[in-house]
Amino acid sequence: MISLRVDQSIIASLIEPGSRVLDLGCGDGLLMQHLIHQKQCKGIGVEISPEGVQSCIAHGVPVYQGDMDQGLSDHFDATFDYVLLSHTLQAIHRPAFVLEEMLRVGRRGIVSFPNFGHWRFRWQLLISGRVPQRGVLPYMWYDTPNIRMCTLLDFRDLCHELDIRIVQQIPLAASGDVKGGLPLRASNVPWMQFMANWLSPMAVFLLEKE
Repeated sequence: MISLRVDQSIIASLIEPGSRVLDLGCGDGLLMQHLIHQKQCKGIGVEISPEGVQSCIAHGVPVYQGDMDQGLSDHFDATFDYVLLSHTLQAIHRPAFVLEEMLRVGRRGIVSFPNFGHWRFRWQLLISGRVPQRGVLPYMWYDTPNIRMCTLLDFRDLCHELDIRIVQQIPLAASGDVKGGLPLRASNVPWMQFMANWLSPMAVFLLEKE
């Protein structure tokens, strides 16, 4: 039985069986392995670290080593049904470029990332005067791979600038149990977006090009 992070479980639930999937920054390949075996998806992972590539191979996941900040020129337009960016957005140098590439080679994109607007992060920064280090952000400021921290509202603004439609927004609860989270979708009601940005430490977005 493959054990997935809560955001990976939500991502898997959004993908239709038999889909063509590209997983950017696939890490150990467990999400793609789950999709291949449980949803009969045809997919491939892209991973920059040699250790991640080796782990994918060990899990029987098709993978190649690549840097997504350099684009996805190896793939034609609309090659995939879904392109995934799971817990990786905050670690790439060119997030706007990567999002556009995702929706060039894929019909839909699914993105998950930690929300820097969560109240616990704000509170820790306010009280301690130090960069938050807890939960989904466990690293010290000097050795973190997270270089592009944003809030849910920041991400929505970027999607608007890039003419990307948010099909669905799923904020996750602190416990990691989505049932305890906010059952918001792509609502444009300002106070609902404000509350999601305040209360959710992580979220999943389903995207497509306008």
